[in-house]
Amino acid sequence: MSESPEALLDNALLTIEGALRTGLFLSPDLSPDLSRDENPTEHTEARQGTLLELEEQVQACRACPLAAGRQHIVFGQGVTNPTVLVVGEGPGAEEDKQGLPFVGASGKLLDKMLASIGLSRETNCYIANVVKCRPPNNREPAPEERARCLPYLQRQIQLLAPKAILCAGRTAVQALLGTTEGINRLRGKTYDYEGIPVIATYHPSALLRDESMKRPAWEDLKRLRALLQEGHLLQEGHLLQEGQLRKGEQDKQQETDQAGRPVGSERV
Repeated sequence: MSESPEALLDNALLTIEGALRTGLFLSPDLSPDLSRDENPTEHTEARQGTLLELEEQVQACRACPLAAGRQHIVFGQGVTNPTVLVVGEGPGAEEDKQGLPFVGASGKLLDKMLASIGLSRETNCYIANVVKCRPPNNREPAPEERARCLPYLQRQIQLLAPKAILCAGRTAVQALLGTTEGINRLRGKTYDYEGIPVIATYHPSALLRDESMKRPAWEDLKRLRALLQEGHLLQEGHLLQEGQLRKGEQDKQQETDQAGRPVGSERV
């Protein structure tokens, strides 16, 4: 019998806690390939081209002092036709070293959290940050730094066109929504960014520091899962490919009772 999503998140937190004690990290148990395009080659190539052009602009950017201290820009990582875009605050030391987002302890936990509701940066998510360069000593990005870098994130959102956005932490959701409200007031609701639903949750690093945030974080993930289910992109915790969705609709249309009424119309 498969584990419940709640158990998966509990195990994820225990895995990270043990890893921090031992200095070892396990590879995340990512979901199988459930990306939503049956034949995405044409659209993917076009998006990759424009994303590469944008990445080159970021690479050349010297608009704020953060550029002077970086080893690498951290542009983003994931599929170019994402169902969900995850937005974080900015790169840490390991991200700056590798040039990839969320690759440290909090990144391992983020992968486990996403996997618990059928999401993965390898198949159906893209991960980016508000700022593309590491702030010194992992401090919070200054307002002017966020303002300089925000247009790059906004352009990424336009190019990626995700079905939903998950903001990990206060800085991410404040920057995207243009608010100064705290994360405790912002989470637990669904917002709108240019027609895209936005959900905020705690940053994974906060969950590593404070276990009491684990339960509300799971509630946020369930809200995201329900949102995707309402859009027919999730069923029983797994993302549907477009072909699977069409087949399911056809099967449902063919299922009728003796009176000619659809059978199973109450199934979710």
